[in-house]
Amino acid sequence: MVTLSGASGRIAVDAMGGDLGPAEVVAAVKLALHQYSALNPIMLVGDEAVLKPLVVHAGLNRTDRLSIFHASEVITMDDKPLNALKKKKDSSMVRAVELVKSGDAGVVVSCGNTGALMACGTLRLRPMEGIARPALAAVCPREGGHFVLIDAGANPEAKPEHLVHNAILGSHYCRVMLGVKTPRVGLMTIGTEEGKGNALIAETHDLLRRVDGIINYAGPIEGFHVFAEHVDVVVCDGFVGNIMLKSWESLVKFFKSMLKEEIGANPLRYAGGILSKGAFDAFKERINPERYGGAPLLGLNGNILKAHGSSNRHAIKSAIHAAGMILKADMNQRIIADIARANDALAVPGAA
Repeated sequence: MVTLSGASGRIAVDAMGGDLGPAEVVAAVKLALHQYSALNPIMLVGDEAVLKPLVVHAGLNRTDRLSIFHASEVITMDDKPLNALKKKKDSSMVRAVELVKSGDAGVVVSCGNTGALMACGTLRLRPMEGIARPALAAVCPREGGHFVLIDAGANPEAKPEHLVHNAILGSHYCRVMLGVKTPRVGLMTIGTEEGKGNALIAETHDLLRRVDGIINYAGPIEGFHVFAEHVDVVVCDGFVGNIMLKSWESLVKFFKSMLKEEIGANPLRYAGGILSKGAFDAFKERINPERYGGAPLLGLNGNILKAHGSSNRHAIKSAIHAAGMILKADMNQRIIADIARANDALAVPGAA
C-alpha cells in the first residue's frame, strides 16, 4: 500500500472492474499520462500482484505520476450492489471511493458495476448539502457540437425538485467539459406546447422558470430538438435518460455497420469510400461515444466518474482526462452555492 499525503488532486482508477480486465486499464493509464502532460497523478486501485507486472510491462514503474493502492477483492458485474458492498469491503471499487472520502484522492474513475458504484458513492460520500439524489451526466453529440444529458440513469423515479437540481448539475458540467459559459437548458418532454407531458413535467417546468437566472432555462423540448443545435443541457429523469443514451449508442453502431455494408456493396462505392475516408473519419470522431469516455455521478461530496463496463483503453483514457478536468475546475463548490440559491427560491427542503 502506498501512503499518501496532500494527494487530494490524485485520480483513483479502479483497475479491476472493467470487462476487458486490468491490462486494458493500465494501457489506458499509459496513454493518458503520455498524452496529457499536465494530468493529475494517478493511483491504480486493485490487486498489487496483478497490477505490478502490468505496470512494469507498460514501462510505467519509474514514473512518480503513478502509484498502486492494493485492494484484494473485485466487485463483478453479476454482484448485487448492496450485497457486494457488505461482503467485499476490500474491493477495488470500495477502496477507490474511500480514497476520495479520506481526501487521498480527488476523483474515482471506474468501469465497474454501475449499481454498486452508485450505491457505494452515495453511501460513502453522501449527497451534497441541499441535494437529495445524485445524477449521471453524459456528453452526447449534436449538430454543431455536443450537449449534456442528465440524468442518464441514476434516479429513474425523480421528483420535480430533483430535476431542477439536475439542471444545475448539468449546467456546471457543461461549462467544464464543453466550455459553454451560459448553457441553454431544455426539459425533455413529448411536445413544446403548454400542458404537454405528465404531471412531473408540468411541475418541473414551473419550478425551472422560477430559477431562471440561476440557470439559463430555454423551456421544454421534444425529441426533434435533442440532436439539433437547440440546447446545451437536456434534463430528464433517469428512466428516460438511460433509454435515450443507450438508443443513441446503439444507433451509432447501426450507422457504422450500415455505412460499411453499403460502401462495400460494389467496387465503385468502395472507391468512392476510399476518396471520402477523411470525411468518414471526421464523422466517426464526432459521434464516437469514446470521446468523453464516461459519465460523472454529480451531486455527491466527492467526484465519481463511471465509464462503460466494456470501455477500451481509448474510452478509459478519455474518462481519466475528464476526471482531471473536473478536479481542475473545482466544480463542486460552485454547484453547492447554486443549489442553495435554488432551494431558497423554491423553498425546497434539501433532503426531500
